[in-house]
Order: sequence, then structure tokens, then C-alpha cells
Amino acid sequence: MRLALHETKKTILIGAPIVAAQMIQMSMSFTDTTMAGNLSAKDLAAVAVGASLYGPALLFCMGVLMGVSPVVAHLHGEGKTKEVGRNVWSALWLSQLLALPSFFLIRNMEFVMKFFEIDAELIPLAQGYLDALSWGIFAALAYFGLRFFLEGLHITKPAMFFSLIGLAFNIVGNYVFMFGKLGFPAMGAVGTGWASALVHWVMLICIVLFTFRKSIDSKYQILKNIHLPNPKHQRELVGIGLPNGLSIGIEVSMFAIVALIIGSVGVKTVAAHQITINFASFTFMIPMGLSFATTARVGYAAGQNDLRKARLIGYIGLGLSTLIMSVSAVVMINWPGAIARIYTNDVDVIALSTSLFIYAGFFQISDGLQVGGFGALRGLKDTKIPMLVNIFSYWLVGLPSGYWFGVRKGLGAQGLWIGLIAGLSVAAVLHNWRFYILSGKR
Repeated sequence: MRLALHETKKTILIGAPIVAAQMIQMSMSFTDTTMAGNLSAKDLAAVAVGASLYGPALLFCMGVLMGVSPVVAHLHGEGKTKEVGRNVWSALWLSQLLALPSFFLIRNMEFVMKFFEIDAELIPLAQGYLDALSWGIFAALAYFGLRFFLEGLHITKPAMFFSLIGLAFNIVGNYVFMFGKLGFPAMGAVGTGWASALVHWVMLICIVLFTFRKSIDSKYQILKNIHLPNPKHQRELVGIGLPNGLSIGIEVSMFAIVALIIGSVGVKTVAAHQITINFASFTFMIPMGLSFATTARVGYAAGQNDLRKARLIGYIGLGLSTLIMSVSAVVMINWPGAIARIYTNDVDVIALSTSLFIYAGFFQISDGLQVGGFGALRGLKDTKIPMLVNIFSYWLVGLPSGYWFGVRKGLGAQGLWIGLIAGLSVAAVLHNWRFYILSGKR
């Protein structure tokens, strides 16, 4: 019991700053949206389109870089401080290898917008936003490489403060570049892209200054271990990170396809779905942050070759996620109208949102369990089988069942949400079952 209480406290102390950092970063997206909306509907639409194309690329690369955390956590648990320091450079090299193709991809998204028949008037503005934003991708991925390195060492508070600094620069940068202040021309949606790129570089400078400070450098000999890309280290990071990045892409694609299908139903249904998924995404930041902490703690215990402790830590992470998501489920099921009215005054949209929030309430439990289980497995460096689980759960269960209930059976958005719940529930069961099996091995 004493060990369980100690590990619960540890997980919360490590996870809380990560949760805060995730929520602050979501606030940046909210700031971009609201400030663009104050310019014009065209600027708002351009930012929305651009962000929807930029997001998957960033999340995939971020998912690959998450492989840094369990590798560092294992070495930390084993007491191999010198090898820990080498992973700083491996993470930075990997981040830039991912950033280079991402840079060119982001700058050439016009063909994708034309394929999805985006309004021709929006395409130049959305691409201008992406062109500006592309200059920040090198800094953004380097930042995440260093952040996941620090998280592997259980150092999580700095990222929270760096996110706050980034939010401040984001607001000021949007004001200056979007509205044309301090001698800059008014760039509208494109200015939002430049502000976001600036934020990425500011946050990178902050985390570099922190990571390379004397106390950390002297302990892990970071500057003494500067090296070119090491094939062995890169293979390990990519071997763990690539399936993780693909897993995130698979999950994101399910939500994106559901949104596209709902887009054919009607404007108010789309609005109701957007409100519901936005609020659910916000609450999801809590178990997601806890899953990062679980990865680091499970990895540390596994590095000490203590699978019994690793299993306990994994279950604690799952328990905390389930408890928190149960609270959010109760809120969504009992006060759906109050939540919807935060977003809109449209009576029809509120009514539709109210019905969807009932489904979102049940969705919360499955979502918390699946991200918690996946985080625990990542701590054991197990990402390949979880990727296959996600393919099965989201593409072979979630999407087909959502299409069946939503389109074939005529239940609309509600039917598609049933599919989301089904996919997440299957993933939750299979991820946690696998963690139970792997953590029980001696």
C-alpha cells in the first residue's frame, strides 16, 4: 500500500506539469482561431484549413519522437548516465531528419486542398499560412525531441513554463503580424503562421538553455558526447518511435474521416460535432499527459528490471486516467446543454450537441483507458503490436461500425459516434490486456 501511494504521488507530480503544458498549447490554437475570427470569416477559414493539414504532419513526427522518452527512461533506470547524454544528440538529429521532408510537404499542400475541393479563394491564403508556419517546423520538432528527453528523466515542470512563455509570444505575435502593428504590414491569416513559427523558435531557445545548463550537462556529459547520427541509436529510436507515430496517425485518421462524413450531413450537425469533439479533446489532455508520465515511470522501472513495479505504475496511471475521465463523463452526461452554450447560442446546434455529449460521456472512459494502456506499453518499448491493435480497432472496427450505424442505419452523427466508442473500446481492452501479459513476464 505504501509503495502504491508513493508511485501515485510520483505519477501525479510528474504528470501534472505535462497536462498543464498540453492544455496551454491547446490554448494557442484557441487564440489563433478567435483572433483570426475577429479579422474575417475568410481568415478564420484559412487558418482552420491550414491547421487541419499541418496538424497530422506535426502529430506524426511528434509521435515518432516520443520514442526518446522510454529509451532515456530505461537508461536512467539502469544508471547509464553517459548513454543518457548521447540521446540528446540522437533526438536532435532525428528531429531534423523528420523536419526536412515535413518542411517541403507543408509548403506544397495546394494539391491536397484542390483534391478536397477547398474553396479556390481560400487556397492561396491557407497556403500562405502554411508557408509561414513551415519555417517553425525545425524548431518545433527539436523542441519536442528535447522535451521527451527531459520527460524520460522525469523533468516535466520546465515544459509547462516554456508553454506559458510560448502562449504570451503567440498572443503578441498574432496581434503584431495579423493586424499590422509595430511597423509590420497587416498579414491576416498569414500573420498567424508567422506568429506560430516565432513561438516554436522561442520555446526551442528556452528548452536549449535549460537542457544545456551546467547541472544537467555535467551529470549527463551532453556537450562531451556531441556526435553525428549514430545508426545504432537512430535505429532504436525509429524502431520504437515510428510505430508510435503511425499509431497516432491511424487514430487521428479515424476522427478526420468521421468529421468528413459528418460534413456531408449538414452545417448545424457539423457545428454540433465540432463543439463536442473540441470539448472532448480538451478533457483528453489530462489522461494524455498522465500517459506521458506513465511511460517515463514504467520505463524507469523496466530499466531497473523490476517488472512488478512497472506493472503497479502502469495500473496507477490507468486508475488515475479512468477516475478523471469518469468525472468528465458525469459532467458531459448531466450538463450537456450548459457545455454547448459556452460555444454557441444557436438553439438547434445546442440541441444536437446535447445528444452527442451523451455519447461523448461514454467515449471518455474508453479514451482514457486506451491512451493509458498505450502509454504503459510505450514505457516497455512496445509499440509495434499496439500499432497493429490500432489498425484493427480504428480502421476495422471503429470506422466500419460508425459507417454502418451512421450512414446505413440512418443514425447520422450519433451513429458515427457509436463507431468512435466501439473503436476506442476495443483498443482499450487490447492495449491493457497486452500490458498485463508483458508486465507479468519474469
